[in-house]
Amino acid sequence: MGSPLRYFLPALLLLASCGREEKEPVDYVNPYIGNISHLLVPTFPTVQLPNSMLRVYPTRADYTGEYLDGLPVVVTNHRERSAFRISVDTGDGPVTAPSPLSYDNERITPYSYRVTILDGDVDVRFAPSHQSAMYSISSDRPLRLSLWSLGGEAGEDEEGFFASQAVQGPTRVYVYLQAKQKAAADLSSDHVTLSFPEGKADLRYGISFISAEHAKANLLREQKDYDIDSLEKEGRRIWNETLSRIKVEGGTEDEKTVFYTSYYRTFERPVCISEDGLYWSASDASVHEDGGTPFYTDDWLWDTYRAAHPLRVLTDGQVEENILASFLRMAEADGSGWLPTFPEITGDSRRMNSNHTIASFADAVVKGLPVDRDAALDASVKTLTEKTLAPWSGAPAGELDRFFWENGYVAALRPGEEETDPVVDGFERRQPVAVTLGTAYDCWCVAVLARAAGREDVATRYEEYARRFRTLFNPETLFFHPKDKEGNFIEGVDYDFPGGLGAREYYDENNAWVYRWDVQHDIPGLIGLMGGEERFCDELDRMFAAPLGRSKFQYYAKLPDHTGNVGQFSMANEPSLHVPYLYNYAGKPWKTQKRVRQMLSTWFRNDLMGVPGDEDGGGLSSFVVFSSLGFYPVTPGKAEYAIGSPVFEKSTVRLSGGGTFTVLAPGASAERKYIVSATLDGKPLTKPFLSHEDIVSGGTLRLEMSDKPSSWGR
Repeated sequence: MGSPLRYFLPALLLLASCGREEKEPVDYVNPYIGNISHLLVPTFPTVQLPNSMLRVYPTRADYTGEYLDGLPVVVTNHRERSAFRISVDTGDGPVTAPSPLSYDNERITPYSYRVTILDGDVDVRFAPSHQSAMYSISSDRPLRLSLWSLGGEAGEDEEGFFASQAVQGPTRVYVYLQAKQKAAADLSSDHVTLSFPEGKADLRYGISFISAEHAKANLLREQKDYDIDSLEKEGRRIWNETLSRIKVEGGTEDEKTVFYTSYYRTFERPVCISEDGLYWSASDASVHEDGGTPFYTDDWLWDTYRAAHPLRVLTDGQVEENILASFLRMAEADGSGWLPTFPEITGDSRRMNSNHTIASFADAVVKGLPVDRDAALDASVKTLTEKTLAPWSGAPAGELDRFFWENGYVAALRPGEEETDPVVDGFERRQPVAVTLGTAYDCWCVAVLARAAGREDVATRYEEYARRFRTLFNPETLFFHPKDKEGNFIEGVDYDFPGGLGAREYYDENNAWVYRWDVQHDIPGLIGLMGGEERFCDELDRMFAAPLGRSKFQYYAKLPDHTGNVGQFSMANEPSLHVPYLYNYAGKPWKTQKRVRQMLSTWFRNDLMGVPGDEDGGGLSSFVVFSSLGFYPVTPGKAEYAIGSPVFEKSTVRLSGGGTFTVLAPGASAERKYIVSATLDGKPLTKPFLSHEDIVSGGTLRLEMSDKPSSWGR
């Protein structure tokens, strides 16, 4: 007869498992990852619903800040501070501008914010909806809360209080506030102060970019009572439903945390600002009807076209369609017909270089989204040819542009040569190599759109422009090298440490090592320029091994964006994202597998410094999402993905068109990162690439993994 424990143990295990709650996707999100930056801007622990208009994060300088500068109400554009602030005190002195609040025991999830302030005297809870939110604030002492409009105006009606604030230019943001408890009110020209003698305040508010009346309507549409528990519960449900579009199994708890936190970051932007069928457009400073198609803005395309937009094509094509339709509306509304490059709620800030919104249209078209192809083509051509190519400028085309279209490259200034084009920014400079390469890619994307629209003549013309990246290739050094207006290579260029702050005299934010690979649209052509596959891979290897060549102090003082280094490679800046996948195109996919896992484990971690550079609304995080799944869209505008090394043993992607795509990698781990064989729907797969059709048809990719490199995929 066996031991009684033999029969008792299963029951014990069953009871233990019943008492343990299984973690849901949102439980893996750690908003604090990356809150301390390596050098520039940190991530912010954002509280919002996916792609929603109302966003907040703590009103402090960064994670290490000792004080809160009031409680947040609404962030307008990405990275900006709260447009309004709620100050809190428990005294009876004069009301002054928001004063620093000591804080402790802060707890943040994507759908809630809890904190104690004033040395433990006051407990704060916050939960958002799409265009409204609620605070529940309590203390053992009387409370006094002031809503500051910070330079705006304030007032009241019979049901509540309102305030407005100028954000930038003609754009204003409005808030309408109601309190559950009775309170004595004191109104000034720029703030509303409410006093609660019982030490309890439940406040709910709505926001609008149209009017105070719309802010009130938004509040009353979304909240019927003062139930913050229900708001939190609904926010949690929405986030779980959203993040469950991708399910991962296997891997470590830290790897799941990094994955789902990265996925959460891809929903920070752009934001939907349609308000019950209307939206404010900064493009023409007026209110429009949305016609049933929600309007989105606040999207930095130079960063997000690379992976964030392609990820949305796979998982939420309808939202991607609406976003692209919004870009066309912006182009029409501002009168120029030019596509935005950095659309924000306050208008297009025209930051960075090139016009990569075009790439998102091309990517959507080749992947089957029902985009208005003629409108997209017309807007893309107008943007390229009528707006200047000068970085950070929305001026009409000028001298720099005429030279580019005639000669195929942006001319660099020789050392000591003065700028002659008045539209070139004195700080940003010409960035001639970056602009030449970026515009060549944009031209290729126009050709993709033209062919889809049946305009073969336009496609042929822009394919020729797309090949002009070759004009700056230096066959002696195998780098892209700036040329002067006479066609001569500029002498004395240091590829590690090029001219100007951020290398802007010739490149942009990154040095020549990064821009060496900035030819997403013609990788075979680039391999040919470098002398073939073997030399191409050797040069990739050399980049990952090359030292900085000087002290970190010197290096980063000049190249502060070029962080997250592995040799001269920068994991922290978006033009580098596709580079680890380039070995696939030159016969050594095992090196892609090694590099991808190296970058993920080195630079994306579950800690306060776990993001290597500026996280521009999903710009870096979408790389983590794709790479963890095991494939990546190297060239937006091509219906193709390069295979890397999956982090998880099983990943299931719920596709926007219905069905799922599954990646199986039994035994995948930090050591077992190499692929030795692959099948797609049971059939051998011998190349390290997937087509878009392979994925959206709902297939299963099975990868056999090993701890040693193999010849698979060569």
